[in-house]
Amino acid sequence: MTTSPAAPFGHLLTAMATAFHDDGSVDLDGTARIATHLVDNGHDGVVVSGTTGESPTTTVAEDGEILSAVKDAVGDRASVVAGVGTNATAHSVELARQAEKIGADGLLLVTPYYNKPGQVGVLNHFRQVVEASAVPVMLYDVPGRTGTTIALETFERAIAWDGVVAVKDAVGDFARGVKLIEMGYAVYSGDDVANLGWLAHGGSGFVSVVGHAAGNEMRAMAETFWAGDHAGALTIFTRLLPAIDAVMGVANYGATTAKAALQLLGVLDNRNVRAPLVPLDDDEMAALRTGLVASGLLT
Repeated sequence: MTTSPAAPFGHLLTAMATAFHDDGSVDLDGTARIATHLVDNGHDGVVVSGTTGESPTTTVAEDGEILSAVKDAVGDRASVVAGVGTNATAHSVELARQAEKIGADGLLLVTPYYNKPGQVGVLNHFRQVVEASAVPVMLYDVPGRTGTTIALETFERAIAWDGVVAVKDAVGDFARGVKLIEMGYAVYSGDDVANLGWLAHGGSGFVSVVGHAAGNEMRAMAETFWAGDHAGALTIFTRLLPAIDAVMGVANYGATTAKAALQLLGVLDNRNVRAPLVPLDDDEMAALRTGLVASGLLT
């Protein structure tokens, strides 16, 4: 029988969407409702103000309000990880300190994007943010969005610091991930299509997007795998593939598809996003519905 690996922030987290009113302001009640929906459906952690939370468009004050609302809603039942990654180190330091004051259980720290610092710059950025608080940190490696891959040597340096405990991996190199686990990182899948693969390579769990609609199923897949029934886990993963494709396999994915799924599920009454994102159109909504129905997540 396989046992589940250590998971400092829980095994199933979703990078949750942020709800907005029709006028573009943050809907704190709606955001808390999303968090409650997730924890009621298989999650033992949530991530706020990540990419799916549209953090590039929210202010420091809004990030604090979002984190407070989610902590109040589910903080006694699940870990709450605050996204603090930006492409300005001083901004990320400010967010880290704010998150600590509010009571975040962890910080998600992405590689600085667009300005593409070298590895010395990446390491310096990480160090300043890590040292700004005493909150445990999950580094986030997503070169498809940041333009920079975190080098193994950078990971080796960072794991020596107090507080750096985990990686959200959207690189998809399983052999590299095994090396990260050997260094001491808890590795979380950051790409839903790779979730089962990460379980097979010692991953601690998922930081999902499809989890907005499939939390119980994803938890069941992980627990089935860790119980030693690998064929059963594959069966669950296969059943989820239409939903994964529908949520993640289109150009306009992420916050847009997550909120659309939440609207279809009745958690939200709209699918508002902030520009430059645009909400799914009717054809995209129909395709999303088809995928969720095919996976048994919607009738």
